[in-house]
Amino acid sequence: MSNPFRALRVTEHPGDIFTREVVTRQLEDLAPGEVLIEVQYSSLNYKDALSATGNKGVTRQYPHTPGIDASGLVAASTHPGLELGDAVLVTGYDLGMNTDGGYSEYVRVPAAWVVRVPEDLDLYESMALGTAGFTAGLALYKLEQAGQRPDMGPIVVTGASGGVGCLAVGLLAKAGYEVIASTGKETAHAFLHQMGAARCEDRSFVQDFSDRPLIRTRWAGAVDTVGGLTLATLLKACGRDGSVAACGLVHSPLLDTTVYPFILNGVNLLGVDSATCPQDVRQEVWNRLATTWRLPAPDTYARTCTLDTLEPEIQAILRGEITGRVVVSLL
Repeated sequence: MSNPFRALRVTEHPGDIFTREVVTRQLEDLAPGEVLIEVQYSSLNYKDALSATGNKGVTRQYPHTPGIDASGLVAASTHPGLELGDAVLVTGYDLGMNTDGGYSEYVRVPAAWVVRVPEDLDLYESMALGTAGFTAGLALYKLEQAGQRPDMGPIVVTGASGGVGCLAVGLLAKAGYEVIASTGKETAHAFLHQMGAARCEDRSFVQDFSDRPLIRTRWAGAVDTVGGLTLATLLKACGRDGSVAACGLVHSPLLDTTVYPFILNGVNLLGVDSATCPQDVRQEVWNRLATTWRLPAPDTYARTCTLDTLEPEIQAILRGEITGRVVVSLL
């Protein structure tokens, strides 16, 4: 089957120079896989911007097509559970990292990566959520699996103006929690209140520079996208039997803390791995995102660009200037 299609292609040149252009490719250029997907939408994540600008910690070999998210219709399948025309999505695994990703009108992937889009979600909405929404949903899922409840007290979300953070605010509020949104962007406060935050605080609210192993309780649990000092503070100010879900390292991958929050207050530190989450949990979280945790219309937290207008968005997310989500339309 030959069918030319458009894709963003990142090319490496001598001197660690990387260029990006929209090119025409053929289906035979794609990697092997059981499922060919005609992509309608993708999204922009920080990891996509790193891949697009030559970060070898994300993508080892170039030329390459970034895009860790994709939604569309099955165009061909050798897997009996996936048929022509099925609405599907892929987030995580190796898509957009070392396997050509969603900034392309077609992707070919293993069937094990593919999730059916729940009936109550459309393809656009699934990418307005994308990896960020799935990560936020998985954090909420793990918090509740660990016993977190709204009546225990407020949940703080760090890095709240980013993709994962703003969606975590929305999902937690939808699930009945009082949400404290922590952000360094005062201009994002109105947006975060619209997403459901009960109150907004500067990032200093979640930064304790003392050497005390525990401090006064300030929250019952947390979703952290920042890491470093912030994560350590979240642990030592968390209420008894509360949980902190860690899903990012915007500030630092290091954690300097003690065992006291764990052995004196029973605090749980929950790791959130959205890339290789088991398929049954993945489908369950997407089902909840489509039903009990469903957010308002995507235009309240997402905007759209195309392959041809993606470049300035890539530069903006690298500078930390994007609030909310950016959907990439392949239509």
